[in-house]
This record gives sequence, structure tokens and C-alpha cells, in this order.
Amino acid sequence: MATPMENENPNFARTATSFRNFVSKDPDSQFPAESGRYHLYISYACPWASRCLAILKLKGLDKAISFSSVQPLWRNTKENDEHMGWVFPDSDTEVLGAERDHINGAKSVRELYDIASSNYTGKYTVPVLWDKKLKTIVNNESSEILRMFNTEFNHVAENPSLDLYPPNLRAIIDETNEWIHDGINNGVYKCGFATNQETYDVEVKRLYEALDRCEDILRKQRFLCGNTLTESDIRLFVTVIRFDEAYAVIFKCDKRLVREYYHLFNYTKDIYQIAGMSSTVKMDHIKQNYYGSFPSINPLEIIAHGPNIDYSLPHDRHRFSLESDYTRLELFESASFVCELKLIEIFDSLG
Repeated sequence: MATPMENENPNFARTATSFRNFVSKDPDSQFPAESGRYHLYISYACPWASRCLAILKLKGLDKAISFSSVQPLWRNTKENDEHMGWVFPDSDTEVLGAERDHINGAKSVRELYDIASSNYTGKYTVPVLWDKKLKTIVNNESSEILRMFNTEFNHVAENPSLDLYPPNLRAIIDETNEWIHDGINNGVYKCGFATNQETYDVEVKRLYEALDRCEDILRKQRFLCGNTLTESDIRLFVTVIRFDEAYAVIFKCDKRLVREYYHLFNYTKDIYQIAGMSSTVKMDHIKQNYYGSFPSINPLEIIAHGPNIDYSLPHDRHRFSLESDYTRLELFESASFVCELKLIEIFDSLG
């Protein structure tokens, strides 16, 4: 998620994350994958944090890894300090979906970083994967947390067979992740925080080239890397689910809406309807944050009412699995026909 300092950068280059340790299924590692040991701090508004929550849900790690969300609006993170960032509500009922920090009693995400490192000078971002035993941040890089959740906790996962980064698809997943991140995930921010028309024109062109590329791919197959759900789909989903409700207005990404892309829109509904995914989307948090936390582009913090899209409506993406089944049936029938011809030839030769 963007921070105020990044907003001043016309090229919107994100700062590298600082905590890069890895939870491992090796019981002798510094951070072994133990049930109940880790807590994931997120914001439902933040796409980078939400994609980690999505993998947690898809893998069925709810009972093994606890999680909680900050409130959606940025606030002062420390008294007598101008820094604005993620803060926890004062009570569990103050903001629906957000909770007090029951793990450390912190008032802000900034405090978590201060607990983990007294001399920390970086940005105070989410997601944060917290080690409750060692009372420190393990990792705050979402792309690495995705991989940990995908493989290292399988012994305590309810869906251990689900592999969102399978070996046979890793090359195409890595390639897809790169252009999705640059053109779409980060692309909407580059459009929104462009400081001149020339920069905006360049970035919006790149954004829609990437979206058009998605539409073309999804015209032919159910997901980005084939007919199998992968990590790339989760990375794309967290942006397109926010697109029409927030980015189209606040970031001026209005050349074409996601719901105006036939295949991309049905794809978004398809992923939203996967068990567990809808619970990772809280549109009220999303809109409060984007419309209320960027004074440079929306100083009056007025929140748009629409369009209130119902992503639970039917979609047509199941047709790809049906087509695959039909293709397999055709191949089977064709093979059977060839076998029958061979048998006839054999009987004729014997006669």
C-alpha cells in the first residue's frame, strides 16, 4: 500500500521491504511453521495485505495462523508527530471488521515495527507476519508471505493439496506476475499519483495495454496461467476487485471499467465466489481508505456512492472446465474409433 512519501514520487517507485525472514517447515529453523505461533496483521483496504489473507483462506490456515485488520483510515501514529499511517481502533466495535491489537496492545502498525526493532527507520507497511513467540516481525514482503503460506504450513492446512505455485507452471507464473505487477497492481497507483499530464498519459496507456492483455488471455482459458488457479490470479484479483469502486474515480483509471471487459469481469466474479475469497473483500474499508487517505488527490475526502457491484452474480467461467471435459471425451471417442478400425483390419487379415 502506498505511503505519503511515495505519493510525492511521480514514477511511484516502491521502497524495498525490510523484514525478509522466512518461515520454514523445517522444525529446526529459526522460524518453524508451528500452528498458533504466527499472526498476520492486514488492512482490508490494502491489496498487498489482502492477497496474503486470500492465500491464508484458500489454504485453510485460519486455525493455524490468526489475523486481524487495522482500521481503514490513516491517522496519526504517534502523539506530537505528523506521520499518518495504519492504526488500530480503540475497541473491537468501533469499526466493523477492524480489531484492537490483542497480541501486543499496539495502537498503530508503527508501534509493531518499533517493538521489532528499536532503530527501525523504514516505512510502516502491512502486511506484517508476526512471531508471537519471539515477539518480532518475521516478514513484511507480501510476495514472500504468499509463498510461505502456499508451501510451509501444509502439515496444518485444511487444503494442503492446493498448490498455487506448482513446479510445472512456475516459469509462466513468474513472467505473468511481473507484467501484472508493473502494469496493473502498481500501474493504477502510477496513474493516480502522476504529477503531470505526460506521465499520466504514459501510465494509463500501459495500464490498459495490460488489462487488454488479460482480456485476451481470459477469452481462451479460465485463469491467467491456464485452467488452474494460481498465485497470479490472486495478485490480479486484488486490483480488479477494487478497480471500478475506487481506482476508476480516485486514480482516474476510467478509460474502460472492469465490468466493461466481458471476460475479465466474469473472471473477477469467478474468483470472488471461490470459497473464502469473498470474506477477504470489505468494500467499505476499501472505499474509506482510498477516498479518505489521500488528501493530495481528494482533499475533501468525499466518498463516491457507487457503483456497488454484486460479484456474487452468475458468471460463465465454468464453461472452460466443461470444454476441457468435452475435449477429453472427443479424444477418447477418437481413440476408441481408431482401435475399432485396427480390430477390423486384424479380423479381415485372419479371414
